[in-house]
Amino acid sequence: MATSQGANSYRNARTSLKPHVKSKPTQQRRNSTGSVNGKEHAAVPGRVRVAVRLRPRNAEESVADADFADCVELQPELKRLKLRKNNWDADTYEFDEVLTEFSSQKRVYEVVARPVVESVLDGYNGTIMAYGQTGTGKTYTLGRLGEEDNAARGIMVRAMEDILADVSLETDSVSVSYLQLYMETIQDLLDPANDNITIVEDPKTGDVSLPGASLVDIRDKQSFVELLRLGEAHRFAANTKLNTESSRSHAILMVHVKRSVKGIDAALSSENGNHPHMVKSIKPPLVRKGKLVVVDLAGSERIDKSGSEGHTLEEAKSINLSLSALGKCINALAENSAHVPFRDSKLTRLLRDSFGGTARTSLVITIGPSPRHRGETASTIMFGQRAMKVENMVKLKEEFDYKSLSRRLDIELDKLIVEHERQQKAFEDEIERLSTEAQHRISEAERNYVDSLEKERSKYQKDYMESIKKLEEQFVMNQQKNEESHMKLSGEIPRVSAEELADLKKMLRKETHLRKAAEGEVNNLKIQVAELKKSEASRKSEILKLHTMLEDKERQKEKLEGEIAILQSQLLQLSLEADETRQQLDRGGFEKEMGGLNSLTSQVKHQQQASGNGEKPSIAKLFEQVGLQKILSLLEAEDADVRIHAVKVVANLAAEETNQGKIVEAGGLTSLLNLLKSSQDETIHRVAAGAIANLAMNETNQELIMAQGGISLLSLTAANAEDPQTLRMVAGAIANLCGNDKLQTKLRSEGGMKALLGMVRCRHPDVHAQVARGIANFAKCESRASSQGNLWTKSGRSFLIEDGALPWIVQNANNEAASVRRHIELALCHLAQHEINARDMISGGALWELVRISRDCSREDIKTLAHRTLVSSPTFQAEMRRLRVNY
Repeated sequence: MATSQGANSYRNARTSLKPHVKSKPTQQRRNSTGSVNGKEHAAVPGRVRVAVRLRPRNAEESVADADFADCVELQPELKRLKLRKNNWDADTYEFDEVLTEFSSQKRVYEVVARPVVESVLDGYNGTIMAYGQTGTGKTYTLGRLGEEDNAARGIMVRAMEDILADVSLETDSVSVSYLQLYMETIQDLLDPANDNITIVEDPKTGDVSLPGASLVDIRDKQSFVELLRLGEAHRFAANTKLNTESSRSHAILMVHVKRSVKGIDAALSSENGNHPHMVKSIKPPLVRKGKLVVVDLAGSERIDKSGSEGHTLEEAKSINLSLSALGKCINALAENSAHVPFRDSKLTRLLRDSFGGTARTSLVITIGPSPRHRGETASTIMFGQRAMKVENMVKLKEEFDYKSLSRRLDIELDKLIVEHERQQKAFEDEIERLSTEAQHRISEAERNYVDSLEKERSKYQKDYMESIKKLEEQFVMNQQKNEESHMKLSGEIPRVSAEELADLKKMLRKETHLRKAAEGEVNNLKIQVAELKKSEASRKSEILKLHTMLEDKERQKEKLEGEIAILQSQLLQLSLEADETRQQLDRGGFEKEMGGLNSLTSQVKHQQQASGNGEKPSIAKLFEQVGLQKILSLLEAEDADVRIHAVKVVANLAAEETNQGKIVEAGGLTSLLNLLKSSQDETIHRVAAGAIANLAMNETNQELIMAQGGISLLSLTAANAEDPQTLRMVAGAIANLCGNDKLQTKLRSEGGMKALLGMVRCRHPDVHAQVARGIANFAKCESRASSQGNLWTKSGRSFLIEDGALPWIVQNANNEAASVRRHIELALCHLAQHEINARDMISGGALWELVRISRDCSREDIKTLAHRTLVSSPTFQAEMRRLRVNY
């Protein structure tokens, strides 16, 4: 190659590669919290970065090549390398970094590996790989432990130092696997007995994993260095003419970093007192899983130079074959070939994510200065040049940590149960103590009352008897005095002395006073008895209150147990949603299997099959335990997460036909329409539109949706939405309404058809499929109305043609997506059945599509309908004769 050609090659490479050299999408995503509700992160382009490192001359080259100049000349400030052909001609190449023989290990790490390590810490996959001729310093660059000289530490040790310095070992984890690919077998360097590890590929995503490899947790640098030393001791090496310790296998170090995203956590709160424990919000924590792959490739070598023979020769052949397969894959990726032969070698299968995948890849190619090995050096340089053309789509590996949330909820649930049992026992003990104390006080009061009453009775009875006795004695004395006075018949009038009369009056007064005192004491005793009875009644009332409190606490216990059961059902629902979210994250894009409402129906059938096997799905359990009214009330909750979960539950219930009438009767349709009107959350719009689409499968519900202004709300949602999944749900709902003959005119007047046709701005095939289905339903209703003599427009033409839908219909009549093409073909056949539409269809190019459909359509019913339409239309027949189309 001439010098001018080398310069042109440099300029071309610079022009094509320069825009990608400085791109750092990892830094843009640094410390971002990611998606909370399972949204996919968009992949960003990231070209493979390539650095070239020159090894200094060794002792042998210093002697053998003393009279010759180095075959390469480095220009690190310009990031260029010149490969000399002779003394006056050289080829010039440009790389991302050019490292001279004086570059330190720290400098190599900073420019080659640190950006990749930072990306892994941010949740991306990363690959660092060394490629070059045997003996040019690949293992020195990557795997040097630096035990004698700390500055000589290689990329592996320095990368682990940065990772351990950045992660928190309390919440994060770091684990490693160390493998070698020897003679097309994968062997575990940490467990030599495990010498035939199989590669497992995910059939959906194509991701590669090695489940049989040892995975060791790393807590500090020293343990990691010990693992590297153990692995290097088990790695195959041999003595060749080019290298006294030539690696005979490809070494692969895999570092798995799992980090919790700070700021996103599951919040559990409770209220004490008479209110039961309530879970306010359940937010699973986010984790980012980054994987760093460091690949120390065995050196490429020429047999005549290395002197390999015997088993060493077989090893060299295997190494060269795997490196050749890697070169073919990189060539195919650089040329944007339709087929990339990843399956030709286990090495290329392992590196599938590193080249053309989702990992951020950094390649360092190592070369020597000796002119004797100029051919190997040129081959290495060209390998690096081709690798720089490979474009990866770097993607954040972030997902919900549902297992951690489940464990924390289980612990919190156990704590709540233990606390409830403790409070229940304390309450029962307190009730028992109060009851015992009340009984004791009542018994003591009764004893005191009886004793006091008996004492008072005895006292007054004694006083009364003494008074009676005194009166009897006084009466006897008086009686005797009277008898003596009567015996005296001397004619004198008997006289009673004044003293006797005074004594008698005094005794009567005293007796009267005693009687009044006794009556007063009796009244006092009656009052005390009444007070004791009143005290007894109050104690009985207090006991009744205690019994009532016991019953209330028992009811609260039953209610709390019911809420615990609801919480367990929510945990089961979260597990199901975790599986769905994980599958969505693995697929790396929008779901391809949900074709409008058919997918929702299939999901319900899956749940019905589960219930047929003896276990009800989680949504059905939630429905039975919580109740529809409570679920619908959550649609108006202040917490956005609660509204999102509630509308998801309603959408799942609406997918089952038996639940649709209950939902509408309970006001669920009105609530869903209000959500479209009031909420600004894209997720709520998407799920609510899906639920409305399910309800719109029923003709009665279709009229209710139209009567409550549903088409206007759906049209407004479609106008403001950008998410393809939201547009697909809205288009599915409008498509169902398009199939009702009674609603055609109102559907168009309220902007429904305009909104449906406007959604073709989204390029997603699933959205186009729903739009095509709605057009087919609308055209079918128009065809049926025209056959009955009912014309919706004054001119008699189709609404679809008047609204300008015909060009899009013709354009997508032969769409690659079968779901779009099938509905468009059916719509064309229905439009063509009305003769007044024929002229517009001919001028719009629809005639040729009808002819193609009648000949090539895969569905026999549509093919027959197109043929019958063409034959029965005079306008179409005349045009085909004019165009001399044989039909």
